[in-house]
Amino acid sequence: MQVRIFYHDKCFDGACSASLFARFHRECIAPKMGVRAEYAFHGLVHRAGALFDDRDFIGDENAIVDFKYSSSPAVTWWFDHHLSAFLSSQDHEHFLESQKVPAAQRRKFYDADSVSCTSFLARVAAEQFGMDVRPLAELVHWADIVDGALYASPEAAVEMAEPAMKLTMAIESVQDAGFVPRLIPLLTEKNLAEILREPLVANEMPALLERHEQSLALIRKRASCEQGTIYFDITDHPLEGYNKFIPYYLHPEATYSIGLSRSSFRTKIAVGSNPWTKTPPEKMMNLATICERYGGGGHARVGAISFPREKDDWARAAAAEIVAELRAHHASL
Repeated sequence: MQVRIFYHDKCFDGACSASLFARFHRECIAPKMGVRAEYAFHGLVHRAGALFDDRDFIGDENAIVDFKYSSSPAVTWWFDHHLSAFLSSQDHEHFLESQKVPAAQRRKFYDADSVSCTSFLARVAAEQFGMDVRPLAELVHWADIVDGALYASPEAAVEMAEPAMKLTMAIESVQDAGFVPRLIPLLTEKNLAEILREPLVANEMPALLERHEQSLALIRKRASCEQGTIYFDITDHPLEGYNKFIPYYLHPEATYSIGLSRSSFRTKIAVGSNPWTKTPPEKMMNLATICERYGGGGHARVGAISFPREKDDWARAAAAEIVAELRAHHASL
């Protein structure tokens, strides 16, 4: 049996979810089907235009984890936890129809209250399919911390002391398209410190750490904070990724951050909120709904919008509108 797993690329939680799903399927699903499965991993990214190509769903089983819903009949499994999981009301209705079967037959799962897709998948695998997820406690723990921004301090998020932070940096930044698919199986086979010592990862670390310091210096130079909101534009310095907590490391007084950046395939507006802000949660704006107005999405506290590379002017105009909205809201508190 060929199982194709589609996951949120350039994302620690996406990679962890893909690894956990493969182990779950291998231990709990394939044996009951009496088959031997082979697993292939395919990254998905949020970009302007269509997110899926149904011609890619050629596996005997096709799973999507930590990414938006597809109503393609070829998609047999789906796990997600994003508020903006559904591209349309029709997709949401399609998902709700899938829930009308007996619980034991369900193959599509959604919980917007889960901190990470990894912890959500682990819970479903344990409670509904009897999987022993105790050996994966470290992975689940760090997926929640990374995806839920549950770090003790900005320093813990930026200064790269923990193996999980170095792996997150590698997943977000290494440009070799085969890197994350080769890394994914290791995430449920070894502990995180052991994975860091693997040549696949260790060989990338010196250049990645140097690039991290460069992005820290660049954002320090470009970021300004007014009325509780940070803004910076680094589109003239193309980056495939940067640590999203750098703005709060530099401006701990901020509540929100809007960063405009450019990569090899998109111009991106990253919209985030400071995990350590003193602003009461009930007074915070829902960033997912803001991003959805421009075709993006995410969570209540963090979101993003993608534009074609040739539409920098559109992205810059949208970023300016969001900055003005967030600064006006903060000033009204």
